[in-house]
Amino acid sequence: MPMTPMIASHRGGSYLWPENSLLACRQTLALGVEQLEIDVHAAADGEPVVMHDATLDRMTDTAGPVRALSAAALGAVRVRGTGGEPVPLLADVAALLAGSAQGLRLEVKADAEGRPYPGLVARSAAVLDALGLRGRTLLMAFQPSDVTAAAGLGGFAGLVLLLEGRPWRGMGLPAAVALARSCGATEIGLPLAELDQAAVAGLRQAGLAVSAWGANRAADIARALELDLDAMTSDDPVRALRMRGEWLLRR
Repeated sequence: MPMTPMIASHRGGSYLWPENSLLACRQTLALGVEQLEIDVHAAADGEPVVMHDATLDRMTDTAGPVRALSAAALGAVRVRGTGGEPVPLLADVAALLAGSAQGLRLEVKADAEGRPYPGLVARSAAVLDALGLRGRTLLMAFQPSDVTAAAGLGGFAGLVLLLEGRPWRGMGLPAAVALARSCGATEIGLPLAELDQAAVAGLRQAGLAVSAWGANRAADIARALELDLDAMTSDDPVRALRMRGEWLLRR
């Protein structure tokens, strides 16, 4: 019988609220989802900034790279659709999370050239530690070096190596497992479309947890529920919660 996957609200539920905003985080924490998922880049002074893109152009009233501005300067940048809320720092989201029971899925991003930010993993861990949240956080990255850095620090709830579809298909399951083990990952995260029962079983047999992103439409959420995943990340957490509840009643 399939296990019951945890639901993570992707970017705070980007189909419902402005992604990675404090508004989205507050709304997510009011739901019954198990995890909040956000992304961080580094500001000019190294402070972890909650933003998916390496630039401010798409989501704010300002243009240019996130890393061009200090944390203090980012306080004057407004996120579109929030009624004037500033770009959040990880410390702002951590303060919200500290008063809840939910866990955090924290994706450490690379810069606009695809390079890891020096020290961003350690700086993020320090922010989380200030509120005792490292043990409630699964740290995620596409960059194996960032996963390795987190493994060296220790204390996280889990370490997730993220793989896009093309690398996953190119390397195959044995090589993906070897890469995950080499950097200390405890979980592999993949696009939902890349997973089937055989892949999930193979990863689990290798001792790795399995998660997927892209569980947004009804058909995709239904498929994720049947795949025996540890977690699914959804941009529509309200729909995912409702469908999981209905699915559990049918079991």
